[in-house]
Amino acid sequence: MDMQEAADRADSILYDTMSHITPEVMWAHGISTDLTCSVSRRASVTTVISAERRGSFLGVVEHYWKTAGFTHRGSNNSKTTPATYFRTPDDFQVRVLFSKQGQAQFEVTTPCVDKSAVAPPKQREGAPAYDGSQPPAPSEHSDFWSASTPVPGTTSR
Repeated sequence: MDMQEAADRADSILYDTMSHITPEVMWAHGISTDLTCSVSRRASVTTVISAERRGSFLGVVEHYWKTAGFTHRGSNNSKTTPATYFRTPDDFQVRVLFSKQGQAQFEVTTPCVDKSAVAPPKQREGAPAYDGSQPPAPSEHSDFWSASTPVPGTTSR
């Protein structure tokens, strides 16, 4: 596998993860980096996820990653910057964390692969064109994810 193929796989992991989050969230690509033999792809959720719903959001992501056969590597249960870390069966490192500003940020880092040129992520239908800069801050409202109450029947992290 070369770096472009690995980047495509990382993008696929991001797309698959986002498609399994319900209710749906809006998101944008983040900065992509390619190092000596690996690539990191990032995505930031632009839907506002309230502090009361962040634990549920992480639970949805964790559930999908476990179902997909990913191995849990650890969690950060911080009230301000919660995060969870996983590894795929083909050794891609994946994580989602909440920044201090409350934005859910995903990162997929590839294993070391053959050196090659790497194109930026492909534009998604209906999403703003990716220009390599920081994605916009959360501004999209969701009746579910932006609610200021915990999900009924759950406890927050």
